[in-house]
Amino acid sequence: MVLPADRTEPEPRVHEGFEWLYVLSGRLRMILGEHDVVLGPGEAAEFDTRQPHWFGTTGRGPVEILSLFGSQGERMHLRARARGRSD
Repeated sequence: MVLPADRTEPEPRVHEGFEWLYVLSGRLRMILGEHDVVLGPGEAAEFDTRQPHWFGTTGRGPVEILSLFGSQGERMHLRARARGRSD
């Protein structure tokens, strides 16, 4: 997902689910509940989307992120095993 540089006005939302995001390039401004943080390339966040949240840019250019959304966040943490392996 590429967020344009002009996406700077926070509009926090809530909804069911869980989200994980990773910043690929740019600076991501993220509001999560009462926290207002800026993440740079290589930084990640994960959160329950029932908390008020919003993300956009710092206004100094676009930001590119990888975002995964799931209704049940714990599923993102499961590790699959090849069939027939017992370890």
